[in-house]
Amino acid sequence: MSLKQLIEKCIEQDAQAQSQLYKQYASKLFSLCLKYSRNYVEAEDNLHETFLTIFDKIGQFNHKGSFEGWLKRIAINTALQKYRQHVGVYDIVNEEAIEDSNIEIDDQDLSLDFLLKIIQELPDRYRLVFNLYALDGYSHNEISDLIGISVGTSKSNLARARKILKTKIEDYKEKSNSRSI
Repeated sequence: MSLKQLIEKCIEQDAQAQSQLYKQYASKLFSLCLKYSRNYVEAEDNLHETFLTIFDKIGQFNHKGSFEGWLKRIAINTALQKYRQHVGVYDIVNEEAIEDSNIEIDDQDLSLDFLLKIIQELPDRYRLVFNLYALDGYSHNEISDLIGISVGTSKSNLARARKILKTKIEDYKEKSNSRSI
């Protein structure tokens, strides 16, 4: 069955087609949900909500652009919507006080699992901005619109996330070096 046929069957609420769509895209969307979640269970919840939204809105896909990109956008928006509901999640920051620091990590020996773990440990506001900017390529203006914060707050949260990650990586390296001695 072609992608277009699969989408048409999902619009008709065909359970078999919905199951096939889920099987085809669940792992990709789950890894995306995991980036925006604090843990595995929250990522599963985000994935399920994402698919509920996909099946509800699939008739709105107009076959322009990538279907997978459309699905990813829904997954990201589902995760961000949860955080918008929390009052006080984002700090208001004076934009002129922002130092746009670029922190370089020169070690290629860090596992993907370790990096994902320390990113998930970031405070919500830092993790969201870091993922949107560093991993998904959104601009600070786009992040500002997506999660309802100022551009300055986005830049500040990114800088703080990078500093936290750098500290955690340096601590990990020190512990690894002291174990190998």
